[in-house]
Amino acid sequence: MKNFVLIAALLLGSFAANAQLYFTKTGTIKFDSHTSLEDIKAENRKVVSMLNSTTGALEFSLLMKGFDFTNQLMEDHFNESYAESDKYPKASFKGTVADISKVDFTKDGTYKVNYSGKLTIKNVTKDVTGTATIVIKGGKVTATSALKVKPKDYNIVIPATAGAKIAEEITVDIIMDYTKK
Repeated sequence: MKNFVLIAALLLGSFAANAQLYFTKTGTIKFDSHTSLEDIKAENRKVVSMLNSTTGALEFSLLMKGFDFTNQLMEDHFNESYAESDKYPKASFKGTVADISKVDFTKDGTYKVNYSGKLTIKNVTKDVTGTATIVIKGGKVTATSALKVKPKDYNIVIPATAGAKIAEEITVDIIMDYTKK
């Protein structure tokens, strides 16, 4: 819990004091690896994220051990062998929504936006770009996106014995329900 509070404080401190800030500490990141031999799904509902509606600055951070799997053995393998969660406890993204000015945060609507930034997993940082959907409804802000991530790009080594069970490219779904700060 202490680490979670520290992560939240760092995210909050990186944004300007007078900006329109949206925050969550219950964001969701899911991933799905589908092969003909096995489906592997996991979900983390403890993602800390900030969105600055003025500058478009966007950040999120999560603890790798926060992923829940339907199978305990898969969760153990993920944390011990693949993510090495004790050695690399968190993943993060820091970037910008390029066209944030297209979003009217004062009225209900659905907006498609582009973002870019740096995704860090296992202390490996890669540039990523994507599109997101921001929905404003009743003053609530929800942002969703999907990314494709290749485990090998982040030094996640898949042993040959498990190679056919884990996709070369994994779908990562991001869902953030923000509250205005």
